[in-house]
Amino acid sequence: MKAHDGMYIDGAWRPAAGPDTIEVVNPADEQVLAVVPAGTAEDVDAAVRAARAALPLWARTAPAERAARLAALRDVLTARAEEIARTVTAELGSPLAFSQAVHAGVPIAVAGSYAELAATYAFEEKAGNSTVHLEPVGVVAAITPWNYPLHQIVAKVAPALAAGCTVVLKPAEDTPLTAQLFAEAVHEAGVPAGVFNLVTGLGPVAGQALAEHPGVDLVSFTGSTAVGRRIGATAGAAVKKVALELGGKSANVILPSADLAKAVNVGVANVMSNSGQTCSAWTRMLVHTSRYDEAVGLAATAAAKYGDRIGPVVNAEQQARVLGYIDKGVAEGARLVAGGSEPPREQGYFVSPTVFADVTPEMTIAQEEIFGPVLSILRYEDEEDALRIANGTVYGLAGAVWAGDREEAVAFARRMETGQVDINGGRFNPLAPFGGYKQSGVGRELGTHGLSEYLQTKSLQF
Repeated sequence: MKAHDGMYIDGAWRPAAGPDTIEVVNPADEQVLAVVPAGTAEDVDAAVRAARAALPLWARTAPAERAARLAALRDVLTARAEEIARTVTAELGSPLAFSQAVHAGVPIAVAGSYAELAATYAFEEKAGNSTVHLEPVGVVAAITPWNYPLHQIVAKVAPALAAGCTVVLKPAEDTPLTAQLFAEAVHEAGVPAGVFNLVTGLGPVAGQALAEHPGVDLVSFTGSTAVGRRIGATAGAAVKKVALELGGKSANVILPSADLAKAVNVGVANVMSNSGQTCSAWTRMLVHTSRYDEAVGLAATAAAKYGDRIGPVVNAEQQARVLGYIDKGVAEGARLVAGGSEPPREQGYFVSPTVFADVTPEMTIAQEEIFGPVLSILRYEDEEDALRIANGTVYGLAGAVWAGDREEAVAFARRMETGQVDINGGRFNPLAPFGGYKQSGVGRELGTHGLSEYLQTKSLQF
């Protein structure tokens, strides 16, 4: 797609306030794809003012009409699915088939789920002699990451619009073209001017200005825990609501009764998906000591199949970060059984699918989020040991449990300190709440729980 050289504010593309720009680079060949404006505090202020002006009318718009606009948005995204997939592939480096199925397909499903929910959700309820009204929280600042550029946008914007909020979006600087395409889709869907606004720019400039703006009522951020802490502190000082979806170091617990081959193969696929750039990836595989060596062999064989099937990581900085973690794993005594820190190609930001064995819980690669195609395999002695290791990080975003008996897996999952657990390879559900315990965040996305983040409560007594 051709990049816009302005910001989408109040229903139109407008020139940026400043001259600075951002180059969008294809991570597969390191070539510049496009140039987009780097927004300033002035651009953010214009967008927030437009959102504030549009809020009263949109908040009073009947839920059925808000649902109709979301259904139209879903239809536009469906019609442009191939363009979406190719845009994500160009600026993120994801293989086209994955972009078609996940980067385009999942956001369409999520947009559709909120179109249905907006039409059926009970925005009013009775409680004794009171009527409880659920009202939009106001103007939403949506700050989104690059790893799932359209999904993360839709997961924030769709429930916000369903709730009656207006939005200013600041997407990641690595993937602004997908955000511009989304703005075009919003316009084509007939969403009223000012209800959705887009400012491209750098996090420390446009992102910070948006999070600090007094006209913003809620900040919804997905990204690193470090940045999430700063946004939380900024919002707290202004007594402003936040929703934070942050880092993860999810455990994939394979109990002795599990189908080991299936659990390992699915686990490796999960980690390699999107080149490992998934906050909920099961990057720690926990295997009983009696089956540990077998699991390591299966994982090494499985990882080797992904050598030419995964794309690059998003940029040179991310590549250097991931390769640095691989070197640290070796230095701390983990055993490399697949991949390594030697880039597999001379051009592009590629990282070899990597598997470590003999990883202990205190190692850096078992504690910190790497955000690349790197799997750590840890051994455990018994179920209590497995639980201790699974819960032994500052994160609690996702996880998995495998067992021959479903109830055995459920019993273990209920004891895990994490927001979402897949049982024996459970399928993704766009209606299930997604979010974390501990330092993985505050609040939930998707489904009714995701919608509730954008609502506030008023009770009337009679």
